[in-house]
This record gives sequence, structure tokens and C-alpha cells, in this order.
Amino acid sequence: MRITVIGRHADISEALKDYADEKAGKLDRFYDRLHSVDVVFDLDGIRHRCEIIAKADHAATFVAREEHEDSFASLDAAVKDLERQLTRHKERFRNRKHPGGHGGEPEAWEPPLEPKSDEHPRKGEAS
Repeated sequence: MRITVIGRHADISEALKDYADEKAGKLDRFYDRLHSVDVVFDLDGIRHRCEIIAKADHAATFVAREEHEDSFASLDAAVKDLERQLTRHKERFRNRKHPGGHGGEPEAWEPPLEPKSDEHPRKGEAS
């Protein structure tokens, strides 16, 4: 998996680059078909914005954007959002052929109810 850390309108410290590389490297645990992850930091006044773009198989692209006063906090929030997206996609992708959803118990089959003996027979049926 290729990880790219970029700064837009701001210089990025080595500590922030290393932290972003470490956090983005852990995204592979949530969905193993990731090809590349781009982490983009942007400074808008005093607000630090972090955008993570993850590209996977089958043209799947996942994007998470977060804004905070601290760039490390914005990265943590964006990673958490992307983890949720990847987990949800993986559940849907893995369980798409199985009825009953994502890990739920299958519905129990019950036989149809027999008509009561005191009910009138249907039209066309012999009594």
C-alpha cells in the first residue's frame, strides 16, 4: 500500500508526517484491498483540516475530512471516520451473497398454519 502525506498551504513537521504514516498504515487492518492512501493537511486560518483519500479494488474510493484546532486531532478524527467506512464496506462486500444481513441469525422457518376444522371450506373444495 502506497501512503502519501501532503501539506496544502502549510508546512508539515516530520513528527506529523511520521504520525500520519503510522496511522494510515493501520488502515490496512480494516480493509485489506487498499492500494493507496493520500493524507492531505490544509491550514485555514487557525483551523487545521485533514483529508484522507483511500483507493481500493473495484474503483472504490473512501474519503474522510475533519477539521480541528490541532492537526494531530484532525488526523485522528479522520482516521476514525475512515475506519468506520472501511469496516462497513467490508461487511457489505463480504456478506453480499448471504441473506440475513451481516452476521444476524437467519430467520426460523415455520410451517403454514392448518385451517381450523370448524372453518368453512374454500370455494371449489369438496367437504
